[in-house]
Amino acid sequence: MELNNQTIKEFILVGFSRNMQICILFFAALLLMYIFTTFGNIFLIATVLVSPHLHHPMYFFICNLSFIDLGYSSSSLPKVFIDIFSVRRTISVAACMVQMNTGTFLGSTESLLLAVMAYDRYVAISFPLYYNIIMNWKVCRTIIIVMWPGNFLISVVPYVSRPLVFCKENELDHFVCEILAVLQLACGNIIYFKVTLFVPSLFTLVLPLVFIVMSYILIISSILKIQTTDGRLKAFSTCASHLTVVSMFYGTSISMYMGQKKSFSSNLKYISLVYGVITPALNPVIYSLRNNDVKEAFQKVFTKVVH
Repeated sequence: MELNNQTIKEFILVGFSRNMQICILFFAALLLMYIFTTFGNIFLIATVLVSPHLHHPMYFFICNLSFIDLGYSSSSLPKVFIDIFSVRRTISVAACMVQMNTGTFLGSTESLLLAVMAYDRYVAISFPLYYNIIMNWKVCRTIIIVMWPGNFLISVVPYVSRPLVFCKENELDHFVCEILAVLQLACGNIIYFKVTLFVPSLFTLVLPLVFIVMSYILIISSILKIQTTDGRLKAFSTCASHLTVVSMFYGTSISMYMGQKKSFSSNLKYISLVYGVITPALNPVIYSLRNNDVKEAFQKVFTKVVH
């Protein structure tokens, strides 16, 4: 819809199907995933908090990851549930900017956190005798305290300090206000915004990925030095969950942000759905199924709740 250079106050979300049967199936699937995400991550956080033997740096970082997953899914899905059955699916520009910046902030924070967790696994496998000294609680708390506000300054402040202006089309071919889809509708000189997208992405997505790859090269090198097969398998199992989450996170992120811009809204919005819905739901499953300590703690907490 062209608005002839008038400032746009709201967007029309046209990413949804008009077929009611598809909408019902879409709603049911999303609601199921959202419930699973919410209870799964809350239960994981609660399990770590009430289990003294899980009070270690790795589980401290896992709790932060669960908090990010809860925030990411809750920042967009409740609005999606409303829009699915709405006749006119709209969102104000202000609400869209809040949703976009929240998603960008939490997504980039997760990337940084995964890099921190890779370093944690590197220290645990390569320097087990010095692990408690290197990754002490003071260091872990400092990392988290610096990471959250630091990333906010990098990924959100540039957009808030110089808001986007929209004066052309107001039809957003997406389910939510995803940053690349929104940028396509901005008018005027958007070079500044493309730069503010590229530079933070370099620090919060590319560099953490490089750091993770380097960490795993060193981890593999350390594992190969272990003499016994059982020792190698045990060492690898300690980072298998993290490696699975990293693969899911960066697999979907690369597909989204490295894809063709023109085809993003129409095709890659479904990959965005995987990134924002399925991944947060699977994270607690991955960390519980692949970790015996977490599985045992889960069983104890669940037994106490049931009885």
